[in-house]
Parts: sequence; C-alpha cells; structure tokens
Amino acid sequence: MDQSELLPLPADEWDPQIAHLSDGFAGRLNVYRVMAHNPPLLAAWAELRDHLVAGNALGPELSEIAILRIGHRVDSEYEQAHHIVRARACGISDARIRQTLAAGVPDDPTDARIVMAIDELAATTRISGPTLESLMTTVGRRGVLDLIALFGFYVTLGGILKTFGTPIDAEIVEALDRSPLTAGMAL
Repeated sequence: MDQSELLPLPADEWDPQIAHLSDGFAGRLNVYRVMAHNPPLLAAWAELRDHLVAGNALGPELSEIAILRIGHRVDSEYEQAHHIVRARACGISDARIRQTLAAGVPDDPTDARIVMAIDELAATTRISGPTLESLMTTVGRRGVLDLIALFGFYVTLGGILKTFGTPIDAEIVEALDRSPLTAGMAL
C-alpha cells in the first residue's frame, strides 16, 4: 500500500457517516484524520476515546502519566509530543514529565505504580501480582481496567501513527518549539 493513501483527510472529504465528528477532536488531530479513511472504525473509536481520554477512573493527571509512558514504550514521537503539551495543560511539571519518559521509575509513588504497570503490560501484556495489588489500592478496579484499556488504545494509535508516518499536528510542534522539554529529552 502506498503510504500517501493514508494522509490525514481534510474534513470535506470525510464520509457522511462520520462528518459530524469533523467538528470535534477527530477533525483537529492528524491521527483521527488518518483514521477517517475507515469511517466505521473512527465512528466506533470515538465513543471509546471519549471514555478513555475524558471519562476514565484515573483522572486527567494519571491518564497523562500513563499515556506519556505508553508513547515512550511504543516509541511514538506523535503521542509523546501531544501528551507533553496535554500534561503541561493539566499542571504536570516538566520534571515529572521527564521522569515518566525516562528509563526507570519516577520518584512519585503513584506515578511509579502507573509506570511499572505500563512497563509490565508492554513486556508481558499483564500486570504482575505485586504491581496489581499496589495499583488497586491507588486507583481501584475501575482504574486498573481503564489503565489496561488505555494501554491497548494507545498502542493501537501508535501502530497507526508509525505505520503511516502521521505528522505531528502543527500547533503541537509550535507549542514545543516555544517551550521545549529540556534536559536531554529527544523530541
């Protein structure tokens, strides 16, 4: 398949069944504009995305920590760049972001539990007993299930992004050009 076949679709080329999504998040982000090539997938994805990104049991900060780590684990520059900006918007410091993106475990105990769970999922597709037990006390059953679903969701997005070379959205590039993540992070 020619990579150019899956460039981000402009909204005026979207299938009528998903045209209503072009005014929301899907129309603003290149990854979803690429997914618009498969209208039934994007339509189904939108509802899951709403839950996982906006309505999960982890809350905005821990979700961003998880997504940053997933982006790191799948080596997705797109996800890392987008979620550095989103994490900052949630009030997460650059130091905390750097720790999440670095090898090893963050100093913050809750962040460490999230990072360990993501690392275990990436290595074995399961969270081990000790990590699961500590995570359950921190985020509860719903939080653990949402974390696992978030992992699958962003691994899938990473595959789409990397397969088709989806470009980082211009406003994210501009935001990181104005305020780069310092201290050796490669983005």
